[in-house]
Amino acid sequence: MTDTTRRRLPYVLMDVFTDRPLEGNQLAIFTDARGLSTEQMQAIARETNLSETTFIFPRDIEDDHRAGTLVRIFTVQEELPFAGHPTLGTAYFLHRFGGSDEIWLDLKVGKIPVHFRRDDNSEKSFGEMRQRDPEVGAVHNKEEVARATGLALDEIVPHLPVQTFSTGMPFTIVPVTSLAAIRKAGPWNRMAEYLERSNGKFFYFITAETEDPKAKFHARMPFYNGDDPATGSAAGCCAAWMAMHGVIDRSEQAMIEQGLEVHRPSRIYVRAEKSGDKVINVHVGGYCVEVAQGELWI
Repeated sequence: MTDTTRRRLPYVLMDVFTDRPLEGNQLAIFTDARGLSTEQMQAIARETNLSETTFIFPRDIEDDHRAGTLVRIFTVQEELPFAGHPTLGTAYFLHRFGGSDEIWLDLKVGKIPVHFRRDDNSEKSFGEMRQRDPEVGAVHNKEEVARATGLALDEIVPHLPVQTFSTGMPFTIVPVTSLAAIRKAGPWNRMAEYLERSNGKFFYFITAETEDPKAKFHARMPFYNGDDPATGSAAGCCAAWMAMHGVIDRSEQAMIEQGLEVHRPSRIYVRAEKSGDKVINVHVGGYCVEVAQGELWI
């Protein structure tokens, strides 16, 4: 028997950076979070136990048009000012629910636009967010990074830097030589010790050796909740890193494959431009697929 005194919270489960159910990065979207406290949202995120959970706060139409749809993002451990797959997945829900091809989200990092393009003769929509222009961080000592990540020094690409970029959250981009190298990086605790004293939130490992020949890079992003199947915020930082160091051309869209190590294959499409000594127009995109709807009772 249902306890009628408990609040019923509707949610949608989305797979992000994929057009196939049961792949990509899972996202729980609570579609009306009005009245929830920060502590309640954090507890709900621990209950879903996904990489991230988002909470939509509906407002007056005029407020949403002016400021964007208010959304908060939580991992199992903390609230984030920005994250890529929650941004794309939540915007996709609003796009499908409201019909608009241009969605603006009001995140703690600021307003983020997401544009959707409907595929011909298909119900699929490709979504692409424009992230903030990146902040360029430190170039790291490769010997120290090798010790922190369990890699041999010669497994880090010699002609490209290990460097931190941020489009809302700082990631340290580590180019490695092979799939074998990327899969041995760890453990998380040792990486976390290094990250705490540097200016990166997480490492984002990439290698030009890929499983899909269409991919530019294979990526991996270990964190405190395991391996992230797809990390759109890190992919944006990686796009900035690629543009800064001439790895991609000005007009090139590159595909990053991620999540294969945890059997959640994801495809993230990125592009960025270098203008003088800066990187601008960082875009990150992909597909989403809704896989479930339900209610949580609290």
